[in-house]
Amino acid sequence: MKLVMTLPERPGFLHVVPVLNIFALMQLFFLLGPSMVMHSGVAVDLPPSRFQMERYDQSLVVTLGPGSPEPRIHFGRDPVTKAELETRLDQLREEGAQMRAMVLLQSDTGTPVGTEREITELVLSKGFRLAMVGRSVPDSDVVPKTTER
Repeated sequence: MKLVMTLPERPGFLHVVPVLNIFALMQLFFLLGPSMVMHSGVAVDLPPSRFQMERYDQSLVVTLGPGSPEPRIHFGRDPVTKAELETRLDQLREEGAQMRAMVLLQSDTGTPVGTEREITELVLSKGFRLAMVGRSVPDSDVVPKTTER
């Protein structure tokens, strides 16, 4: 004896559920994706800047953070000393890093200018290009300093 289904088939909503799941996952991916990107360096209080910098695919990040008595230096996420930074830059150059590779310098607002200058000169002396990174702010928030007489 053959069994025959007598109820009418109404699968309308059941076929839509997987599509709704896919849309929900896509929304989560696009909303949360940028926050999960790995950022190089460590968190520092960057000085404000009204200039936008282009993105570099193969950039190296050097971070100068607050510390006592000397500021902390990080190459990527690794804490280093000035001598270790110099050694790592030499190794990168020997391994065939691009002739004019870009180094992004993130410096905390409390970092002494002398330390920034030393690290800048070190990076430039090794043949790398250098860009100093700042925190982006609207043009109206940054007021240029003028001297009146």
